[in-house]
Formats: sequence, structure tokens, C-alpha cells
Amino acid sequence: MQTDTYIPRRLDDQWKLGFWDADVAAPILFCFILGYLSGSKMSFAFCMTIGIFVSRWLSRIKADKHSAFAMHWIYWALPPTPLSAMRATPPSHLRRMVG
Repeated sequence: MQTDTYIPRRLDDQWKLGFWDADVAAPILFCFILGYLSGSKMSFAFCMTIGIFVSRWLSRIKADKHSAFAMHWIYWALPPTPLSAMRATPPSHLRRMVG
């Protein structure tokens, strides 16, 4: 009974990459890879500028909203395809739940 037990303080934290949330860091990482594959310094700088702009824009949108705002937006805004369809939830075109 005297074993050291670890109890986590927060269970539902967002995934992090360093200090940043994963959904905010994803545009920068994607543009970094795209700019690196382009092969020139000018296109790399252009891709990184776009990635930083999109990341800052996304972080400002998420600032006063739910922590899973990006996932909720993806569910309601994107069309249901086999890649974006979730099995445990109803289709996004059903806006009114009865029952």
C-alpha cells in the first residue's frame, strides 16, 4: 500500500509539440517541409512566411474558444469522406438531434 502512485493532474490536454499545440504547429511544420523540398532559399522563406502567418491566424481564432475548436470546425465544415468521417457521431448534415 505504500507504493508510489502517480496521479496525472490533467487528462484532456491537447497534444503539444514543445510549447505549441499540435494543430497550431502543424502549418509551420508542413510549410517547413514543403519549403525544404522546393530547393531554393527564396521559396523556403516564402513557405515559412505563409506557415507562420497561418499558424498565428489559427492561434488567434482559437484564443477564446474550446480547446478542441479545430476538431469541431473540421467536423462541421468539411464534407464527410472516408478520411474525415467519425464513426461514433452522426453525420454533420444532421443539425438537429431529437431524442
